[in-house]
Amino acid sequence: MAILGIIGVLAVLAAIYGPQYWVGHTMRRHSANRPDFPGTGGEMAQHLVERLALKDVRVEATDAGDHYDPEARTVRLSQANYNGASLTAVAVAAHEVGHALQHHRGERGLALRQSLVRFAMVTDRIALIFFIAALVLAILLRAPVAMLGMAVIGIGLLAIRIVVHLVTLPVEYDASFNKALPILREGGYLGDQDLAGARSVLKAAALTYVASALMSLLNLARWVRTLR
Repeated sequence: MAILGIIGVLAVLAAIYGPQYWVGHTMRRHSANRPDFPGTGGEMAQHLVERLALKDVRVEATDAGDHYDPEARTVRLSQANYNGASLTAVAVAAHEVGHALQHHRGERGLALRQSLVRFAMVTDRIALIFFIAALVLAILLRAPVAMLGMAVIGIGLLAIRIVVHLVTLPVEYDASFNKALPILREGGYLGDQDLAGARSVLKAAALTYVASALMSLLNLARWVRTLR
């Protein structure tokens, strides 16, 4: 039974940390600068913005990770991808421009994701209030039932973040394989020998939020375990 328990724990950890490791490994595997590439990821993003006539969309470097900000209409790339001329940099740049293209076309998936993200930010703050209230009830008022109720509500609110991450998957998949990959292939930006690697990077870009959802699930499990 003990061995089965250990195997079960290892399987859960692999399911949670495996996707995150694979995403990071894939990005790093294709991150070497390519002297044969004509420009950096930032230059690629700017070129695609101009080529696709994405009005008022800007491209800039950031320390907050690769993403597209619909409110600022800005494609933001990490320093490595903005300044680097690697397969990862080019593919990630195309992926984020894919989100800008979704926004430009008014696609509902991206709009839904942004609404859910804003909602999740609010529920995260409310969850923190419930956790603080649970702590006060437990320490000062010594009301375990009320404390448990507050904590359960807080956990439920945090679970919304996981749902948001999973809902974003179709939007990410579309940005990678219905937008970025056709652009890179049909535009002749990458040769046949690089398209397989680009597919791997684009798949990793699409699954980034799944890895985040699994990590959020682990944090949620820690809260549940604390209550027990």
